[in-house]
Amino acid sequence: MPPLRAALPLLLLAAPAAAQHQLPETVVTGTAPRLTVPTNEEAEIRLRLSPGANTMVPASEFQERPGTTTLRDMTEWVPGVFAQPKWGEDSRLSIRGSGLARNFHLRGVRLLQDGVPVNQADGSGDFAELDPLTFQRVEVLRGGNAFALGANTLGGAINFVTPTGRDMPGGLLRFEGGSFGMLRGQVAHGASSGPVDAWVSGTMRREDGFRQHSKGDSGRMNANVAYRWSENAETRVFLAYNAIAQRIPGAVTRSEALQAPRRANATNIALDYQRNIESYRLGTRTAVRVAPGTVLEFGGSWVTRQLDHPIFQYVDNRTNDLNAFGRVTWDGTLGGFRNRLVAGVNFAAGTNDNRRFVNLAGVRGAQTFSSRDRAQTLDAYAENSFYILPRVALVAGISGGQAVRQSDNRLNPALGGSLRTGFVNPRAGLLWQATDTVQLFGNLTWATEPPTLSDLVALVPLGGFSLLKDQRAMTLEAGARGTAGPLDFEATFYRAWIRKEIQLFQGPAPGSAFAQNADRTIHQGVELAGRWTVARGVAAAGDAVSLRAAYALGDFHFDGDRRFGDNQLPGAPRHLLRAELRYRHGSGAWIAPNLEYVPEGFFVDNANTTRTNSYALVGLRAGAEFLDGRLSAFLEARNLADRRTISSASVTTRVTGNPALYEPGMGRAAYAGLRLRF
Repeated sequence: MPPLRAALPLLLLAAPAAAQHQLPETVVTGTAPRLTVPTNEEAEIRLRLSPGANTMVPASEFQERPGTTTLRDMTEWVPGVFAQPKWGEDSRLSIRGSGLARNFHLRGVRLLQDGVPVNQADGSGDFAELDPLTFQRVEVLRGGNAFALGANTLGGAINFVTPTGRDMPGGLLRFEGGSFGMLRGQVAHGASSGPVDAWVSGTMRREDGFRQHSKGDSGRMNANVAYRWSENAETRVFLAYNAIAQRIPGAVTRSEALQAPRRANATNIALDYQRNIESYRLGTRTAVRVAPGTVLEFGGSWVTRQLDHPIFQYVDNRTNDLNAFGRVTWDGTLGGFRNRLVAGVNFAAGTNDNRRFVNLAGVRGAQTFSSRDRAQTLDAYAENSFYILPRVALVAGISGGQAVRQSDNRLNPALGGSLRTGFVNPRAGLLWQATDTVQLFGNLTWATEPPTLSDLVALVPLGGFSLLKDQRAMTLEAGARGTAGPLDFEATFYRAWIRKEIQLFQGPAPGSAFAQNADRTIHQGVELAGRWTVARGVAAAGDAVSLRAAYALGDFHFDGDRRFGDNQLPGAPRHLLRAELRYRHGSGAWIAPNLEYVPEGFFVDNANTTRTNSYALVGLRAGAEFLDGRLSAFLEARNLADRRTISSASVTTRVTGNPALYEPGMGRAAYAGLRLRF
């Protein structure tokens, strides 16, 4: 969590000076705020104008780590985010218990890269196209705090932001390697001249994988270029290309995961399970400062993706998604009081040419399924912060929209269906700048999550799309963040009352399960994170010892369900603690032992009959800087005790027998890398 000593004074200066507030006159010099891509410092200020748990993670916190960098590594110090590796660069993601019943891909969290949606138009998504080496920061907006990004869901949103030519001028070379045949390289360069700036990065990665049948190769390119029409107007264009080939080892039984973790599922080997993706992403964003304190933003994107996916059948999907948005931000005075209004609209429309074939050991056979799937989501929002005192804001907001889901089955029209739904989500909050460095906040926010197409299509043989309703939640949140002496901290409590949560329930056939609506569920928890500078000048001038930790308590359970009572929802641990003790020398060298602790495994079924295992993983990271910081060396050792763990698990209704639900965690591994800036 970045220190707030510098950010919060800037936040206070950003307020227009109202006469009766008696704010001192301040002269600010320097460049105007960035328009299309704010700096990390500007992004930190913007996130803290919201009365909720938003966290900005700078790249320095995850790009110093060599090896297979996953979503877990990028968000490890953000409490409430459960992102656990499965295989390769794939992960299971849940924020505050969102999408726990989703055993593949993603639901309940909106992912964006540079404001361009990574999710498809129906809300489903994937992680493979995210390249951790290309980001200058990650913005995590938990829960209802992300509705201005079109994230009207329980989990919120994560925005991954690439650098610009002004943020990262010059060249960069990076190379790293380590256990299980992992090799990765990056070449990047940024430049600016007058009103133009540009940045481009290319990465290549290969890995044999910890488990059998988990080899992966990828190539990624990310670029952006901007033209500044004037001091008050800028247009930026973003381009991304991904080519990813990944074999899938699959889930195994609990005993296999803990006794033979490197073994793949036999069926995955026999049918040569794979997930191969080729995608292009083109987006643009224009920002215009139409008057002091008033900024208009608008843009759009086009994403095309081909998924070549031999699994139980050979899945061949070709998707196209169009997105458009507009937003206005006005920060001025109303009746002599500071007032900040943010309002906008988001639109997403996507098509999926969805075909399946018999899987003949990784080769397509006869066609078994063909449909054209379409999704549209439109939402509009407005949030107003009225400062009744210079440091106290009352916040009110509302969002509303419409979602359309339609599937036209080409082989059997009776197996198609459509769904149209609307929603309204109000929001109210309080933001109090208690001191120059401590902020208190609270909010009550509603969220609505329409079902995804894959969930709906599976229900057609059981009676159609009408069997699955929107998931609706009301979340109460309160917390504090800031700096107190040598401690940077954030603390949040939340409780969500959910109706019609999308969960897995027993289907008509033995062992089958389908996404269906639960009656009532509760998601509640505590999120704590902090960094404490323990001592300075311990062994040499300019050195420091710091302790860092992130802890999340997540209590997710049914609420008087007629089948499962008050049972815990499966899929995520109740307690998760991560901690690191770091010594940094004045020369730039550092060493940091670390710990990940899950004191009790999580349930894998609604009936709460079977858990994963508890574990404590110990690791070590270290690094050094040379040539005035232009050359960096870093290394990491993971799971030093070679502890056997279950990292992730698919969930089901009731475990019977010895099902293959479990994804083993990685064993002992070591990686090292070099980075040169020039």
